[in-house]
Amino acid sequence: MAKREALEASYLDSIGSNPVLGYTSYDDAKKKELNKGLDLKGGINVTLQISVKDILKGLANNTKNPVFNKALADADTASKSSDDTYLELFFDAFDNIKGETKLASPDIFANKGLSDVVNFQMTDDKVKPIIRTKIDESIVSAFEVLRERIDGFGVTQPNIQREGNSGRILVELPGARDIARAQELLSSTAQLEFWETYPQSNQSLGTFFVNANEKLKDILEPVETEEEISKPESEIDSLLSDVAQDSLNLNEQANNPLLGKLIPASPGSHAIARVLVTDTAEVGGYLRMREIRRLLPNDVQFTKFLWERSAKDSELAELYALKSNRDNMPRISGDVVSDAQDTFDQYNKPAVSMTMNTRGAKEWEKLTGDAFNNQTGIAIVLDNKVYTAPGVSTGPISGGRSEITGTFTINETKDIANVLRAGKLPASAEIIQSEVVGPSLGQEAIDSGFMSFLIAMCFVLVWMIFYYGKAGIFADIALILNILLIFGVLTSLGAVLTLPGIAGIVLTIGMSVDANVLIFERIKEELARGKGKAQAVADGFGNALSSILDANITTGLTAIILFVFGSGPIKGFATTLLIGIVTSLFTAIFITRLLVDWYIAKKGRSLDFSTGITKNLFKNMNINFLGKRKIAYVVSFILVGVGVFSLFTTGLQEGVDFIGGRSYQIRFEKAVNPSEIASELNTVFG
Repeated sequence: MAKREALEASYLDSIGSNPVLGYTSYDDAKKKELNKGLDLKGGINVTLQISVKDILKGLANNTKNPVFNKALADADTASKSSDDTYLELFFDAFDNIKGETKLASPDIFANKGLSDVVNFQMTDDKVKPIIRTKIDESIVSAFEVLRERIDGFGVTQPNIQREGNSGRILVELPGARDIARAQELLSSTAQLEFWETYPQSNQSLGTFFVNANEKLKDILEPVETEEEISKPESEIDSLLSDVAQDSLNLNEQANNPLLGKLIPASPGSHAIARVLVTDTAEVGGYLRMREIRRLLPNDVQFTKFLWERSAKDSELAELYALKSNRDNMPRISGDVVSDAQDTFDQYNKPAVSMTMNTRGAKEWEKLTGDAFNNQTGIAIVLDNKVYTAPGVSTGPISGGRSEITGTFTINETKDIANVLRAGKLPASAEIIQSEVVGPSLGQEAIDSGFMSFLIAMCFVLVWMIFYYGKAGIFADIALILNILLIFGVLTSLGAVLTLPGIAGIVLTIGMSVDANVLIFERIKEELARGKGKAQAVADGFGNALSSILDANITTGLTAIILFVFGSGPIKGFATTLLIGIVTSLFTAIFITRLLVDWYIAKKGRSLDFSTGITKNLFKNMNINFLGKRKIAYVVSFILVGVGVFSLFTTGLQEGVDFIGGRSYQIRFEKAVNPSEIASELNTVFG
């Protein structure tokens, strides 16, 4: 335990006061400062595209139907130049080439997986709505998986939202800076697999590599062109002399295109060889060639070759040969993992501990038993990378517990455990846009937001003193305390302050003062009736309470709905508004009453709730509102009619967050005229 604490302490020292991705402690403890949203302090903005193609292939059980796969290929091509969704493009492509083939064919969607909703007698028009529903369910599932992953990411109040039916998901991570880490966490499908490895001494694989090396010599043998044959001898000699020092190595690799790149695996490893990291792409390409795969002996013909997940600064990568089958299915898949935690291994290095369910525990015991008897390893594979491949030295392992070890950092083990707990994505998620919102933009937003806040507050403070005199000073004190309470509650709850949140605070200022205005006006009415100061104050606060509560409760209910159903900026606005309603009620009713009672308690003090200028202001104003009601009806009817007519003819101008699209922020080196820029843009874009 002491060693763990020491490692945590060293980690905290390493990240300092500006931690990566918003962590301020090892376990993401409560923040000491007010958290700011993406629009205030910057962070990472990522747009993900869930692969509808992968979902379709999964719904069709990865069918080999040529019409289905041709429709997918046509949809791929059409999607590059069309704004329609991929699903609609697929349906259009399928209709164009289907002939007698139906979507409800046994080898497409009328399979066992969809047998409860799709049958052979259905027409395409009946199948399409079902597939749309299934696609939407899969995207919602991906959305929830991503939400769970982000919740464990270490940033406060991230924003994640779908962009209509496009299959795109927008993710905002306030305070995050490491795009590579965010991309890996969000786009990883979390496909966890457990495979048994082949040993280095396997003779069939040894024969395969020798035969593959000879075959590659024939495939890669260079053919001299007439131009090369006619080159002057002196030029060839000159070229050879420039590389004379490396000629032996080049000849060796040319004579052995595969074996020349393989290095014996490290002692005790269950890999079959090592390769320079710079050569992994080339060697992997060789091993995937059909001509080379055909050379695999019958007893190892379904071998699956995978690379290890090597450290960033590693020069070598280990190559593993995994015992696969005709269906390319692993012995155990990640769906048996019931829990995953970041921990430390026996050498006090970061690791990931996993617990399996009952079915997984039985399979794990069988797999470890086979590995023990065959003296092989068990490769733990995540997204087609071998993270570790330990051997089994003590016989079958019961209980279903396993551990992923390797060259990890603490953040990496946290992310891996987080991904495994959240589950795998139902389809691949491609990052189509990612950017870091810089601190300069955040600072500009902070400056403009707080400037509007300060202007509004100063105006209200001055007006209250101008209109109510000494009583206005008491209202101002309560208002300042109200603002301090709002920021204090935001900090203690770890809530995020966004630009819409600042708007909520500005609205709270008006609501807080509105409560004091109701109270003061009611007190003035009680004084006009001849009541004493103390009695007028008591009746004023008491009689105004119902109106104040009614206004704040209705606003509070609206804020609760926005908080529950909103996301991102909307939730930020609702959060500050809810907090502001509670604090403004407390300060307007309790603090102001406390100050007023304290002031009038001493004899000789005068509190008139007005000034010499405002004492009789609006007092003799007499407007017959009821008498002018017919005029108001006509004006209201005209305005409503114009609005409804405009709504049905012109329609609403929806923004990017409703209809999708792109949002750009452009900076000019010199000051420009906004009207001229708007005119130029209208000319180009309409």
